[in-house]
Parts: sequence; C-alpha cells; structure tokens
Amino acid sequence: MPRLIAAPFLNDRLVLRPGSSSGLKIPPLKYAELQHLSEHGGNVPEWLSVAVQKQWALALAGPLRDVVLVRDPSPYGYVRASYEINKGCDYDCPHCFLGQKKFEGITAQQKLRLLEIMRDAGVVWLQITGGEPLIDRHFPLVYQSAQDLGMMVAISSNGSQLHKPAILDLLTRHRPYRLTLSVYGATAETYDGFTRNRGAFERFSRGLAAAQNNGLPVRLNVIVGEHNAHELEEMKALAQRHGFPHQVYTNMSPTIDGGAEPLPTQAEDYLRKRSPFAGCNAGHTFFHADPFAKVSICKVGRDPQIDLLTEGVEGLRRLGGIADSLQLRTGGCSGCQLSSTCWTCRPLAKLYQEAKAPRRTYCQHPDGR
Repeated sequence: MPRLIAAPFLNDRLVLRPGSSSGLKIPPLKYAELQHLSEHGGNVPEWLSVAVQKQWALALAGPLRDVVLVRDPSPYGYVRASYEINKGCDYDCPHCFLGQKKFEGITAQQKLRLLEIMRDAGVVWLQITGGEPLIDRHFPLVYQSAQDLGMMVAISSNGSQLHKPAILDLLTRHRPYRLTLSVYGATAETYDGFTRNRGAFERFSRGLAAAQNNGLPVRLNVIVGEHNAHELEEMKALAQRHGFPHQVYTNMSPTIDGGAEPLPTQAEDYLRKRSPFAGCNAGHTFFHADPFAKVSICKVGRDPQIDLLTEGVEGLRRLGGIADSLQLRTGGCSGCQLSSTCWTCRPLAKLYQEAKAPRRTYCQHPDGR
C-alpha cells in the first residue's frame, strides 16, 4: 500500500493519505511535476515534503515513486464507485432492500480485474458493501488490492466480524477511509430480534469495542423500524458513548426488484419528509457494481446494466446516457407539473410504483394533480 496517493479528482488535483480523512489540494502544475518525477525516478520535491509534514506530521524523502503513487488521469471521469462484493449476509433483517441475499459472485481473479477497470475509469473513492462484505472470502484480497491501486476505501458493514483477529489486524494495518456500521438496537433482545440472528448484538458490541480501541474511523447508521423505534434514544446514546458520529435512517425503500416487503417494517411516527430531489452525479461521475461486475448508475437504478468484464472500461461511455434516460419522468410521473419539487428520483419512484406502494410514500402530491 502506498504511503500517499496523488490523484486527479474532477477538476482538482489531490494528495491523499490512505486511512486519513484529510488531504491536500495542489495546483495542476505541481501535479504534473509529480508525474514527471515519478516517471523518471526523481526524488520527493521539497514543497511536497514540507506540506506533508505540516498536514500529517509525516517525514517524506527519497525517490518519489517509493512513497507516493501518482495516479494517471482518466478520460472517463468516474471518481467514485460502490462495489457490492456479495449479496450474502449473516443477518436476515426484514427491512433489507436487496431482497433475496444469495452468496454468489465472480472469481478472485475477476474481482481483481474489476478493480483494475475501476482504476482505469478514474475511481479514487471506493465503497465496498454487500450484503455483508466482511464475510466474503475474497474481501481481504479485494480490500488490500484496491488500496494498492491507489483508492481510498470505505466499508459498509454490520460489524459482526470486526472482533475477529484477522479482520481487525487487516483494518488496523491498512486503515480504511471510513467504516460505516449499521445499528439495529441497543439491547440484545431488540437487536437480535431485528436481525433475526441470535447472538448478533454480542458480536456487534465486541466489534464496536474493538474498533474504538484501535481508533478505526467509524460512523454509525442508526436504522429505525417499527420493531426497534422504542430504543432510538438508547441507540443514539450508544454512539455517543463510543464517541462515534451517527446518522438516523427511518424511511425504508422497496427491494431492488420492486418488492414491497421492507415497507411494512417502517415506524410510521418516525418517517421523515425528504428534501426536494436536486439531481445527482449517478452514472456521470459515480457508478455501482454488483457481485457479477454488472455496472449500473447506482444501487437503485440497476437496469439497464453494463458488463464491465465483457466490455471493459470503454463500456462506461454508455453510462451517462443511461443515467439521463432513467431520470426522465415516465410512467406514473409523466406529465407532472411539480417535478422540480419532487423528493424522489425517478428510479426510486419506479421501485415504489412496482411495489404498489401508496402514493404518499414516494410522492408529496398524493392527490395526483
């Protein structure tokens, strides 16, 4: 894993440190200098050494290529991606938007090829998710390989595996950019009941303590449904005791296949009014890859997909057009005169409609006018 990464990010040029949430922005000419020094075996320039010492108290000297991975600019413009390494999970939460959670995917070598394509696409920030990513047998290989390719890696997990020495050692030696953990209860009875997994709260608690003791960059997602809403304040207090920032999520979505199963799990009294949808970069500077390396604009708008292992990085040139077509107001939303105030993107609204959800769950104009 490189000590530092120099990479283009949209119109900026950044110097990043794996495992750190801070970075340096440098002028394009300085970035070009780093490219030249890296290609020709030059030493760390003094200006970079001074800046790195000030930013991270890190001494940097010697051949630049030995301590800084200088990423090549990409013509594709994709700087972020998420990778659903496996849909399999050790929990059976009723609110899960994945629906059927099967343990299946591609080979280790194909996963490494996928990462290389992401690198060629320009991806700097990569989120590894699932299912539960830490139970995938190839997770350690994928995680470390992504860092070796010059990506800042975030992980979304339920935390059930964090207490295991092999996982803990991996994440402390090669620190993630962020580790986002979901919280489903503040007591064993509620947590185990929500996840439908006996002993889950005990494993989660051990993982949370291990993450805190090792200073891992944890952020907690407090998931609120009808079966654990009574422990909302206790879940927030749990986050505060550990010193971890947290967010509260109350609105459940249909499954990625348009199934309505997660919707009845919502706690009606805790649902939040969403802000108007103001557009997003899905499909233009961001994409999502499923366990079979099929790429879509995001986790919600999954159809149509591009097979990256078959088409290679060139296949991504079609993704922007797919994104624009998916955002068109069609079906039950066609002709709406109030779309500028809508708080649901078109792909998500389509899933609600396929789930035959009440209009009020995805549209703030329930009378249909």
